[in-house]
Amino acid sequence: MSRCLIVGEVAQAHDGSLGTAHAFVDAVAAAGADAVKFQTHIAAAESTPSEPWRVKFSPQDATRYAYWRRMEFTEEQWLGLKRHADERALRFLSSPFSMEAVELLARVGVAAWKVASGEIGNSAMLDRMAATGLPIYLSTGMSPIAEVDRAVALVRARGLPLTVMQATSAYPCPPEKVGLNLIPFYRERYGCDVGLSDHSGTIYAGLAAATLGLDVLEVHVTFSRQMFGPDVKASVTFEELRQLVEGVRFIERALASPVDKDAAAAELSPLRNMFMKSVVAREALPAGTVLAERHLAAKKPGTGIPAARLPELVNRRLRRAVGADALLSEDDLE
Repeated sequence: MSRCLIVGEVAQAHDGSLGTAHAFVDAVAAAGADAVKFQTHIAAAESTPSEPWRVKFSPQDATRYAYWRRMEFTEEQWLGLKRHADERALRFLSSPFSMEAVELLARVGVAAWKVASGEIGNSAMLDRMAATGLPIYLSTGMSPIAEVDRAVALVRARGLPLTVMQATSAYPCPPEKVGLNLIPFYRERYGCDVGLSDHSGTIYAGLAAATLGLDVLEVHVTFSRQMFGPDVKASVTFEELRQLVEGVRFIERALASPVDKDAAAAELSPLRNMFMKSVVAREALPAGTVLAERHLAAKKPGTGIPAARLPELVNRRLRRAVGADALLSEDDLE
């Protein structure tokens, strides 16, 4: 079983502040994740000024287009974030939302391409990403299976490493829509790595997915649920991210270590002796007593005749006298 890549998704949580974006890099690293991910927006290349708001949340931005403009970083600023991620031993990822963003990120250097769910049908952009030869993480949040099939076929034609990511484009995503069933479905259908891009705003979906043998887990992150931004409700805090990382690693070790029940029981012999029970005399009994059930009891420790054998001792004769609570042995019996 491969080690799950855990990705802290910053998206627009930096709210256009380069300093905040760098703070997210440090926080993702400190929480123990493997990668930090951003989104690269170039407003003029991806959107029209009339693009409607998904959720009107910003009193600062008159239009969604203006919001995308405010989220832009220069190429030099993206290079700085990439260097910072490298310094913190994090894989640097960012989803492009235009061909210009693909070219920018290709120059900056990403570890893989995360294809956002709204771009899965953008075959020209997907083909350009595939031409770089980098691994591709394909988000399926808005797509029917036929559309996923076409995107997978395009990537497969290039022979690239592929991870198909289950995602649900709801922020936050309720448990009924997480779609854990699709993780093994995608693995069987495409014979590739699988992942979960989780928008539940909890650690529960990620932990549940890890039990299915997950290759990539992506969660939105926030410093606080009191922060400003459209994805805060769908994000986990950094304390929760650390718990998630620890939980996934625990689950991986458990799944990689099947237990032989008989061998495990043998290793626990000292505990068995302490906690199991033996057959004892309920009262003082003279030699020659023919044992009846009323003469016997099962008590700790488990170092004598096992309690499970108590019925076998009924009608056996004592060879010698035993005291109350004495553990019976075969030497006591004729």
